[in-house]
Amino acid sequence: MLDAILSPAQKQLQDEMRAFVRWVPRQLILDMDADRVRYPRHYVEEAARRNLLGLRFPVEYGGRGLGWADEIVALEEVGVLGTSLACLYSLPSIVGEALDRFGTPEQKERWLRPVLAGRLTVAEALTEPRGGSDFFGTATAARREGDEYVLEGQKRFVVGAEGADLFLVYARTDPQAKPHHGLSAFIVERGPGVEVQHVYGLMGTRGGGTGRITFRAARVPAANLIGPENGAAAIFYQMMIPERMTSAAGALGMARAALEVAARYSDRRKAFGQKIRAFEAVSFKVADAITQLDAARMLVHGAARAVDAGDDPARCRRLVSEAKKFSTDTAWLVANHAMQILGGIGYTNVYPIERLLRDTRLIMIWTGTNEVMSLIIEHEYYRELLGSRAAVRDIEGDAAEADLGDEKVYE
Repeated sequence: MLDAILSPAQKQLQDEMRAFVRWVPRQLILDMDADRVRYPRHYVEEAARRNLLGLRFPVEYGGRGLGWADEIVALEEVGVLGTSLACLYSLPSIVGEALDRFGTPEQKERWLRPVLAGRLTVAEALTEPRGGSDFFGTATAARREGDEYVLEGQKRFVVGAEGADLFLVYARTDPQAKPHHGLSAFIVERGPGVEVQHVYGLMGTRGGGTGRITFRAARVPAANLIGPENGAAAIFYQMMIPERMTSAAGALGMARAALEVAARYSDRRKAFGQKIRAFEAVSFKVADAITQLDAARMLVHGAARAVDAGDDPARCRRLVSEAKKFSTDTAWLVANHAMQILGGIGYTNVYPIERLLRDTRLIMIWTGTNEVMSLIIEHEYYRELLGSRAAVRDIEGDAAEADLGDEKVYE
């Protein structure tokens, strides 16, 4: 189905990404999953060398000036490598969004350009020990002292904590303001006062140096403030687009990889004298998986086109949330189907299904849990539905006794 909707330029980009994915050494994937490698900087540098980072950003800063409809093509391809490498590939797009949308020309020149060139690596610091989904409950604080801010607090589950040069950090700069009005965003460079306190042992998604960072009187130049002071809410809401679109598109690649392994296995493995794909218990799982995957892919592409078209921000918020929720749920479903098709051997490291299963479990949690996605989806749908008149006709009136108002009791 994907080939039917891609332009020639997008197919060329897909070929470039597939060549990059083929370049990735098998041993790197194994070493990352075994925690022998915790931050493969050379992987990011190679993507930059091929001009594959930050595809959406202006050419003048090293991007390609493309749109989301293009970038998700690339993200699906890199997703087959698993969550860690897909995330490391996505971070320049995520952090770059803040710089491109809210940074000054000087900040873009100082940070965006070298990030896209692979000379600087980035990470995003959102989650705190006492706050996950409650982002605006941020306790990390920054107080102004002359031409600097002094940063105090902690962030955890930071992918790249151990290896990134720059961190996008949200901190409270006005403790008296309402939660949505007292946060600011900063680029914090690794240095004195920025301490990696713990690198987590993870179920999956290993090798990205995911850790907890403590800021102990870290001095951040005022020139590192992104956007206005106390204006980080607008940045955060904008950042949810790349956060969730990269997760959604990467999940497509992971689901595709798991399905292809399982389908090929089912065409080779025999039981009771025939290939197991001949049994409906197996072939129907493949049918369900590819149907779900195609549906997820179209939803992700539809959300990307809505964002590119500058559609109503509330509607984009709903579509992006739908894409993230449905795509990541689909990846989990497909990985489980794949393991069931392989049976016991799928539970071993003879095949990569067990790693993909461990990886896909996380993507239903990060960048906003799928339960939070459901809250956004229903909220924006009700807002749109109840805030407008029927677009085509009054369907409620299409009942034989629709005029019996006394029978319509709501309280």
